[in-house]
Amino acid sequence: MSEAFNPIDNTRIAFTEAGAPGGIPLVLVHGSGLSRAIWRGLGYVSALRDEYRLLLVDLRGHGLSGKPHSQEAYRMELVVADLLAVYEAARVEQAHYFGYSFGARAGFSLAEQHPERLLSFISAGGSYRSPAGSVGKLFFENYDEALGVGGMRAFLDGWAAASGHEIDPATTAAFMANDATAIRAYFRQVEAELGITAERLAGVSTPTLLLAGTDDRQRYLDSERAAVLMPHATFLGLPGRDHGTTLRPAAGVIEPVREFLAAVDAGRSAR
Repeated sequence: MSEAFNPIDNTRIAFTEAGAPGGIPLVLVHGSGLSRAIWRGLGYVSALRDEYRLLLVDLRGHGLSGKPHSQEAYRMELVVADLLAVYEAARVEQAHYFGYSFGARAGFSLAEQHPERLLSFISAGGSYRSPAGSVGKLFFENYDEALGVGGMRAFLDGWAAASGHEIDPATTAAFMANDATAIRAYFRQVEAELGITAERLAGVSTPTLLLAGTDDRQRYLDSERAAVLMPHATFLGLPGRDHGTTLRPAAGVIEPVREFLAAVDAGRSAR
């Protein structure tokens, strides 16, 4: 494991490298409540490691990264600074970026604020819009109270009850490894973020692939809209997938991802 330190608040950000040491860098960033382990567990590392130098990042508040307890510590400006700190620690000037859910949301901000650091951007189940109200819709309405009273176990129980089925063992293990106070602060800030306006998004010229499941309705619509606004973006719907199954199984996702990355790399080589 490697680590970087945010230059603004000194939060430690854990990341690991995999794949081809001399390959083109590809940053992989997970979603809420998860960790960088999802990329190995779902098969993305094995599918991409022969061609790319993979940087797997734990978001602040997740995995082995620092877990501050204050809501303001999860402002998007700090998350973006975390990602840039990883770039610096790994001695990477530019990289492809592949984010899922909140990882994709952070990617939109990175692409808007620091386009010079991105070779391309892949959003899976992401959105550029304000996330207000999204946490309750994704999990269950009383998630904040559950985290405050019963911690991660109460959160998982409430989520299972709302969804009508047990949460799978891998997701359960990932969530149970979290610090409930940190995740509660993180979710509160997620709800407070303003997102990116359509006018600002229209100025993002990074080559972009937008993926969303047909059953992940709001993110599907947001991704479809982003593809219209962004000058070099392509939208691909994932049939029959909801938000939780955006990345799994990898088959059906990894193929368009690899095709997109190869096309971007070929275009750069031709210039």
